[in-house]
Amino acid sequence: MTRTEELLDLTKTIAAELFEGRERPWEVLPDIKDFILRLGPTLPEDEFDHPSEDVWIAKGVKIFPTAFIAGPCIIDKDAEIRQCAFIRGSAIIGKNCVVGNSTEIKNAVLFDNVQVPHFNYVGDSVLGYKAHMGAGAVTSNVKSDKTLVVVRDGCERFETGRKKFGAILGDNVEVGCNSVLNPGTVIGRGASIYPVSCVRGVIPAGHIYKDPGHIVERV
Repeated sequence: MTRTEELLDLTKTIAAELFEGRERPWEVLPDIKDFILRLGPTLPEDEFDHPSEDVWIAKGVKIFPTAFIAGPCIIDKDAEIRQCAFIRGSAIIGKNCVVGNSTEIKNAVLFDNVQVPHFNYVGDSVLGYKAHMGAGAVTSNVKSDKTLVVVRDGCERFETGRKKFGAILGDNVEVGCNSVLNPGTVIGRGASIYPVSCVRGVIPAGHIYKDPGHIVERV
């Protein structure tokens, strides 16, 4: 349930090469910055603008005047960066993505058609194709005791070796409003999270998270 191929369709991101050979998707997190710096200069100049250092933005991307974009960053075709969006760097924003008002992105990969449209925080995370986070939903990327993040899947434990790691959302995941995804959360393809949830560990694909004691298969 935590392997890259079980969670993500690599044909739906400009960053497919970053994930090649990675058994677990969180393995890409320390390499996002360097990948952008390698890929950016190779992007075709007739398709991508280079408005500032280490920032590449596809022509036709809609960016509202109050948005802030720091490099390194790549924003792919037909994305929309709305009012007061804060892209802090080391961010890859896929085709047709929406980064909305007061949403903050840092060290993250958003696959194509991802929507984080209202007051979201996405840090040290990967959001799969067509994943959507409701208003106020956030990834918490640092444990309160500052120890290294461990992914827990039932009796299995995966030592990530990372102090900062938010969440992995598989393709077509839906996260309800005002939910918190605790460090090391992994949500399987097509799963849904009820609003105002506090989620940790691995949520199976095709399931609905109502609360920790009620994770039910979608029918």
